[in-house]
Amino acid sequence: MRRRPLGVAAIAATALLLTACGGSDDDSGDSASATDGGGGTVRIGIKYDQPGLGFKDGSEYSGFDVDVARNVAEALGYSEDQITWVEAPSAQRENLLSTGQVDMIFATYSITDARKETVAFAGPYFVAGQDLLVAQDDDSISGPEDLEGKNLCSVTGSTSAQRIKDEHANTVNLVEQPGYAECVTLLTSGSVDAVTTDDIILAGLAAQPSNVGKVKVVGNPFSEENYGVGLPQDNSTCQQINDAITAMIEDGTWQELLDKNVGESGYKANQELNPPEVQACA
Repeated sequence: MRRRPLGVAAIAATALLLTACGGSDDDSGDSASATDGGGGTVRIGIKYDQPGLGFKDGSEYSGFDVDVARNVAEALGYSEDQITWVEAPSAQRENLLSTGQVDMIFATYSITDARKETVAFAGPYFVAGQDLLVAQDDDSISGPEDLEGKNLCSVTGSTSAQRIKDEHANTVNLVEQPGYAECVTLLTSGSVDAVTTDDIILAGLAAQPSNVGKVKVVGNPFSEENYGVGLPQDNSTCQQINDAITAMIEDGTWQELLDKNVGESGYKANQELNPPEVQACA
């Protein structure tokens, strides 16, 4: 059974507890630490290059991760102009938290035991799964086993495509690109048969105006990735963030944000795993 959420006012009042939130002073002077409470700013790490999840376009920030972060920040007592967005590439997330460069991270950040040795997590706020993106009119691929002899694209350094080759289709031909946008370009031109990564990332790509009607998410996820809010280990905000996530789920905001950001792709989240149950803070 889900815990009953705190009211927004009650959650906002807990923002004063942020005085113990692990962020060190920033020499750049761009933002104050979350230790300043309601009078300062909160520094939130996001992806800048994942349409539908975390995306920067000029001075505008958009995506499901970004919108969830905005709602959590509001519940903690921070207005939009008190948020400082910080780019959080996958390889830098632990360092950004442990060195106090950010106060929290919303960046398709899967909760794992190995990562818990360095950082803490609130959430999850979404459960993703590895899936496939294919051409809209391609009904020949319904899962990773159908990729035998076909061309599969993923980004350089990703383990997702190699996992398919190792576990599902050993004759698949792997094609690497610098980013997923390049993979989708190859897909729409017919140069590859599929693209693989987490399903919601694929949905974000499919929801882009230039891709709508051209590609689709297969909708047969074959892994489980619990996206959490990365926090410093010595934080005092995990429970307040969990309460804010639970409140968004129970009042319908969570579904509205998901539909807003990836609904155009036709993607439907795995209903057996979503909306997620938040985990107890450790």
